[in-house]
Amino acid sequence: MIRVFVQTVPIAVGAEFDLHDAGGHGASASFIGRVRSDDGLTELFLEHHPTMTEAELASLAHAAADRWKLGALTLIHRVGAMAPGETIVLVLASSRHRAEALAACEFLIDRLKTDVMLWKRETFADGRVAWVEEREGDRARAERWD
Repeated sequence: MIRVFVQTVPIAVGAEFDLHDAGGHGASASFIGRVRSDDGLTELFLEHHPTMTEAELASLAHAAADRWKLGALTLIHRVGAMAPGETIVLVLASSRHRAEALAACEFLIDRLKTDVMLWKRETFADGRVAWVEEREGDRARAERWD
């Protein structure tokens, strides 16, 4: 079962854990990405292309499920305005063995940073506004999965 969502509403992490995997798999791994509060950040706004963003996330999810023989996969990404501490992304992967579930989580986080059309704008308490650029290591981390 593969579940992929792009949403503006907060991610109900506990409820998603319950929905994700009713059991029967040997291992489940998770990743929860949250908005950092570095340098007085007051808001992170994620802009996206509705059709392409969901299609790109679904493509990555299917690639992970096929590559690691996952029994269940949940991938949820927030868009819109978020405050520090709010969940941006949730990845839940279940498989027969832990190595596959862990690898799938890492693959998804590494690849979505470079393969999915999302633009991040940060607003700070002092009034600064900045668009987040791709970090130097993002491309290298993504390419190691090729």
